[in-house]
Amino acid sequence: MLKLLLLAFECTLLFIGLPLSIKYRILPNLPIPYLLLAGLAVFLLLRRDPAFDSSHLVVWGNVRPFLALILFRDAICLLLLGLAVWWFAPQSLFSLIEERPLLWALIMVFYPLLSVYPQELLYRAFFFHRYRPLFGSSWTMLLASAFAFGFVHIIFSNWLAVGLCVLGGLLFSFTYHQSSSLLLACLDHAIFGNFIFTIGLGRFFYHGTPRP
Repeated sequence: MLKLLLLAFECTLLFIGLPLSIKYRILPNLPIPYLLLAGLAVFLLLRRDPAFDSSHLVVWGNVRPFLALILFRDAICLLLLGLAVWWFAPQSLFSLIEERPLLWALIMVFYPLLSVYPQELLYRAFFFHRYRPLFGSSWTMLLASAFAFGFVHIIFSNWLAVGLCVLGGLLFSFTYHQSSSLLLACLDHAIFGNFIFTIGLGRFFYHGTPRP
């Protein structure tokens, strides 16, 4: 029982306390440096943990049974998201490409490497492995991972980022849970993230993008 209480305290501190500290400027708002440091720490911890199969961090695994279904699901979700932007905020649609095409191109290349992979390390591989005693391995774990992933986006001070990331986190968690492939979850995440920046919603996730 004591071990579970300590684990719950650790989880609360890392995934609720730290985002709140950043949001309220107790800590500087430097999301990318924090993410890279956390990703490196988690990668090293998982590599050295004998209870974790570290090959999951760098190999695709058996993704073929899941890939087509995930891409089809993503296409439907992204079509609906794009239509929503076109309907409710047409001035935002493709605004980043039009106003800062070089920044958009850099995001397309570096966002999956510097943001997606560390996030999936932290919120899928590490979270699922470390906190399985708290949440089990069913929908409880998927929901916990998704809400933790969404909650960290409070540092951007808007609820659209939080809400979209809770929904996205649930999809990415389901991908990881079904396939046991971190790289497939990264692909899933990168598709959504790059699309969000492309259709002009990146301003809710990154302070450097243009605001209409």
